[in-house]
Amino acid sequence: MSKRQYENKKSRALRGKQGKINKPTVTKQKSAPKKQADSNVMRLNKYIANSGMCSRRDADMHISIGSVTVNGKVITEMGYKVNLDDEVRFDGARIYPEKKTYVLLNKPKGFATTTSEGKGRTVMDLVANATSAKIRPIGRLGRSSLGLLLFTNDEVVHKKFTNSKNGVPRLFHVELDKNLKLEDLKKIQEGFKIKGKERRVEEINYVQGASKKEIGVMIKNTGNTILREIFDHLGYEIAKLDCVAIGHLTKKDLPRGHWKHLTDQEVNTLQML
Repeated sequence: MSKRQYENKKSRALRGKQGKINKPTVTKQKSAPKKQADSNVMRLNKYIANSGMCSRRDADMHISIGSVTVNGKVITEMGYKVNLDDEVRFDGARIYPEKKTYVLLNKPKGFATTTSEGKGRTVMDLVANATSAKIRPIGRLGRSSLGLLLFTNDEVVHKKFTNSKNGVPRLFHVELDKNLKLEDLKKIQEGFKIKGKERRVEEINYVQGASKKEIGVMIKNTGNTILREIFDHLGYEIAKLDCVAIGHLTKKDLPRGHWKHLTDQEVNTLQML
């Protein structure tokens, strides 16, 4: 059969009775649903780093030379993942990943929210004896600000708090230098732009039984600079800024300058927010 005869035969096969081309039916495969990250699985180098043995970079070196075993098997593969209940040994000694730790501090004035050294007194000094785990603060409070600050080594909780759309609400007790006008309160409730950026709070109202200088404000932003921007824009100065609640966590039975470990119930509630 010549090439032309073959093409004619192929063309007739594709044509229906009406002489129209019968287009082959294409069935699109549905994309597989995205798998959620398993919190019980992590890269081997991170597992080693979390155990406190060395950095991730050094862990990669030890893995490459065969110093690490998982469930009795030498692993030299980069990016290898392990379950938290696997038996991991480093130079023959069994190691364990760092336990997730949650510490709540009632911050006093005069301490910077930073993990960097050389910044004077920091909040890390206040929780130095709370745990040996590598915790860090979620969000920040200014040096002159007061109130609740949460520390953890749980990256899932960190991401949840820093998500601007679905962040965890924080309630602040704000004391101004003068009474807040009702018209300004309504402006803040409605939200407005400052230098082209939308500035909005979740809730705001006068503190019941107090002067009009004292305001309760709820925000989901992890920093408190948004509050200073809002009140400064309207001609007010913040005399006192105190974070009194983070989600369901409050200052009850937690004196200024003290910290506590969250209870199992508090942790469970935190993870469900």
